[in-house]
Amino acid sequence: AIGLDRGMITIILAHTTFSMCYVSVVVTSRLITFDQSLEDAALDLGCTPFDAFRSVTLPIIAPAVISGWLLAFTLSLDDLVIASFTSGPSSTTLPIKVYSAVRMGVSPEINALSTLMIGVVTAGVVAFSLASRKIMINRKNDF
Repeated sequence: AIGLDRGMITIILAHTTFSMCYVSVVVTSRLITFDQSLEDAALDLGCTPFDAFRSVTLPIIAPAVISGWLLAFTLSLDDLVIASFTSGPSSTTLPIKVYSAVRMGVSPEINALSTLMIGVVTAGVVAFSLASRKIMINRKNDF
């Protein structure tokens, strides 16, 4: 409607627009419990507004931002309808490729892709668990 050819730009715009509402809900729920006096104290102690955001606000809302990003990524990976309506003839996304391949029958490539995705997710969960355990042990040793 705005004169853009369908392709990667329209896919990115559509998925960004679709996912923005989910990310904003997650981050807003974290900002509701944010204590504004922490940022005010940083500003009183000489931080610039950017430094106060980077040093105080961002570490506090970082889990919500990461959660929103993971949610948006998962929903974008799962949403075949948006990708099929916004992709052009020269652009194919992973969900469209998988859906096209599965219609003809599950091939070894699809099984390998699924195995890789499960392996990457498992490695990420294990790495995050080990990192958080190390952080908790360091916090206990500091006290």
